[in-house]
Amino acid sequence: MSRKINFYAGPSTLPLPVLEQIRDEMVDYQGMGLSLIETSHRSKEYDEVHNGAVALIKELLAVPDNYKILFLGGGATLQFSMIPLNFLGEGQSCDFTLTGSWAKKAFVDSKKHGTVNVLFDGAESNFTKIPDASSLNITPNAAYLHITSNETIQGTEWHNFPDAGDVPLIADMSSDIMSRPLPIGKFGMIYAGAQKNLGPAGVAIVILREDLLERCPDTLTAYLNYKTHADKNSLYNTPPVFSIYAVKLVLEWVKAQGGLSAMAERAQKKSSMLYDTMAQSNGYYSCPVDESGRSKMNVVFRLPSEDLEKKFIEEAKNEGMIGLKGHRSVGGCRASIYNAMPVEGVEKIAAFMRKFAEVNQ
Repeated sequence: MSRKINFYAGPSTLPLPVLEQIRDEMVDYQGMGLSLIETSHRSKEYDEVHNGAVALIKELLAVPDNYKILFLGGGATLQFSMIPLNFLGEGQSCDFTLTGSWAKKAFVDSKKHGTVNVLFDGAESNFTKIPDASSLNITPNAAYLHITSNETIQGTEWHNFPDAGDVPLIADMSSDIMSRPLPIGKFGMIYAGAQKNLGPAGVAIVILREDLLERCPDTLTAYLNYKTHADKNSLYNTPPVFSIYAVKLVLEWVKAQGGLSAMAERAQKKSSMLYDTMAQSNGYYSCPVDESGRSKMNVVFRLPSEDLEKKFIEEAKNEGMIGLKGHRSVGGCRASIYNAMPVEGVEKIAAFMRKFAEVNQ
């Protein structure tokens, strides 16, 4: 089989060795005589997978002991509701930075539960900039400060994080988690949908500082309360077994590649390749994002016309490169180059960009 070079933003490309291991273990998991996704989530075999995935997240991200690591259904989108339900108490307000489409979605849900203070609104620059982390005027006694560390659609990324002091910093890291080392101690909570850098869709990872659990109100229904999941090691109900199993395999692959320092080096190399190609194109390709906040995961770019963009996407597809169409809300082109995207894949799209510009001037 000739595999495509997959630039989709999510669900996105997975490491080939992981896919091959899933294939080999799908019908008969480690000699059990049945698939892992058929066995009980209370079994010894799944217990090893579940706790192994937790241990790998803790190891790779250097998560301190006073944090809980949870696996939850509903993707990151459910967290948009769970966060204010658990932490935005009556009469309280929270702070937000609006850096793009996903930050706005989280903002809209928080507004339904309480007062939200907007510390930065990227709409003024058409969401092409990330604020200076030190410039935010954080509200004293805010319930939390919410940021979206990487905007998949707009192609922006926080390269430095705010120091929120006593205000818990909460980050949606769905599209750049595990791409670099993180100062976990700066955060009250990190959450991420799996389907970009961690595995297939179906599970969200939550890394939550334990003292925040004291804020969770007992009036919440069970599944929406973080305490429920923290107390039961994410096994209050049947977890998304297959997705967690695949996440564990991806984490093992990340570790084998050299961990997050190696992932950061790869991300820098791959993204620089594309941004340099644009810079050297004499304006044929343009990136709308300010250089200080350009994403290393989602590289967005425009061509001189929409007709050329359509031609670019179609001809790239004919060369085995798919998923390059920009999000329908912003148009243009986008190459998502998550951890699992090989350097060779980025080299191929960069070469194609140069050739396309030469032929279609």
